[in-house]
Amino acid sequence: MENYGYTKTENSQSSQSNVPYRSEKKIPAAILGILVGWLALNKFYLGYTKEGIIQLVLNIVTVGAASIIPFIEGILYLFMSDKQFDDTYVYGKKGWL
Repeated sequence: MENYGYTKTENSQSSQSNVPYRSEKKIPAAILGILVGWLALNKFYLGYTKEGIIQLVLNIVTVGAASIIPFIEGILYLFMSDKQFDDTYVYGKKGWL
């Protein structure tokens, strides 16, 4: 049977099922939340523009006191599993904790 340019076979698919799931956005979002959370870069990185603007306004109004929120979010991101992070924030689009 022709494979039309695809090189995967049924045997190669079963060997890839043993590879652990890795999130591409978890670590960068966590680092942005911990280090520069006052700029809401973790929200913008994940595609939450409205939440990012709200976070920026909160930081201005509270003179930076609201920057504890993205710091805590960044720590929570690190302790989540990669699959749970993607299901919640990447695919589920949950904007806040």
